Amino acid sequence: MMELFLTAPVASVIFVITLATSLWAFSNENIYAQFILNPYGVSRGQRVYTVITSGLIHKDWNHLFFNMLSYYFFAFQLEALLGHWQFGVLYILSLILSDLPSIQKHKEDIWYNSLGASGAISAVVFSAILFNPSGKMGLLFLPPQLSIPAWLFGVLYLVYCHYASKHARDNINHDAHLYGAISGIVITFALHHNIINEFIQQF
Repeated sequence: MMELFLTAPVASVIFVITLATSLWAFSNENIYAQFILNPYGVSRGQRVYTVITSGLIHKDWNHLFFNMLSYYFFAFQLEALLGHWQFGVLYILSLILSDLPSIQKHKEDIWYNSLGASGAISAVVFSAILFNPSGKMGLLFLPPQLSIPAWLFGVLYLVYCHYASKHARDNINHDAHLYGAISGIVITFALHHNIINEFIQQF
């Protein structure tokens, strides 16, 4: 763990804070009430800070586990490639940007709330894909033999998120996943202008 902190201190701090805050919220409903994102309120200037704090809490243990597992697989390696402050900018900015479409879409839905770090984690995953497009990626519950190139996984993920954001009724904020992924691509290019050339050279 100390080695991870030394090589990726920003990712380590975000990991610990997100875990701690999520676990705290599991036993404290007031934290949920203060930290959760309500687009109706935010669009009217209320609790605007929740565009960030909503990424520090999760719905349940499964939500937290899968988000943190994805983060663990990609974030620490990405910080070593992208840089320390650059990783922090990528994570925080994509956390905010991934929420903006949901705020616009649900600004009249007083009942709608959103939480979780999925948007920022999608940004981390897609930034990592840009650095290693030929690496293998797959789904956790499928055998490694069914893994596919990371760039193809990314394309299929974007297609699925776009479709799901239009048609799904599963209470998952697919818009945050989609726009988080797009934010990750754009921000990575802004911070590391040569990434497109490096991406192409790996094919």
